[in-house]
Amino acid sequence: MEAWQTTRTPKSRIIYMIIDNLIIDNELFTSYFACDLNKCHGICCVEGESGAPLEKEEIIWLEKNIEKYYDFLDAGGKKAIDKTGVYELDIQSDIVTPLKDSGECAYAIVENNCTICIFEKLFKEGLIEFYKPISCHLYPIRVYKLIGFYHLTLNRWHTCTGAFDLGKKQKIPVLFFVKDALKRRFPNQVDKILEHVKVF
Repeated sequence: MEAWQTTRTPKSRIIYMIIDNLIIDNELFTSYFACDLNKCHGICCVEGESGAPLEKEEIIWLEKNIEKYYDFLDAGGKKAIDKTGVYELDIQSDIVTPLKDSGECAYAIVENNCTICIFEKLFKEGLIEFYKPISCHLYPIRVYKLIGFYHLTLNRWHTCTGAFDLGKKQKIPVLFFVKDALKRRFPNQVDKILEHVKVF
């Protein structure tokens, strides 16, 4: 099922598309994005009030395979995991990655003056099969679980202003930027989603 829907509020007009069990904000079909690490230096792993959302399957992997990544964490990351485990609950009782005392994600390390994800690093080196939490892989898309549906929205965080600018300059649609993540999370709908991208 595919259909455009319009929701009107007193101050706005929001158009979204329904593809199977996905509600996708129109903004996602018309926006550009490309991470610009030269500008942000991986600040998304540092700033924020809580860690990255985790799926239950990801928690199982983190707990079963801790010996594959623990020794590669920095001291702050190890301390956080020793204290809370491989995940923690935020103020809304959502399951998220633990935070170091300094505030950044426990699974973040610094290399060449840039904060990076330990899982992505080890995956690219062929040492683990887990790329990174799907919530991080999908960013700047946020996924909200509803009854019978998933709502996909675009998160315009101030730390990623440079990424929106670079994406527009290089003409990289945000949905194409997260194509691999969409394949992981919504393998049956990804082709249907991408055929509606309107920016080039």
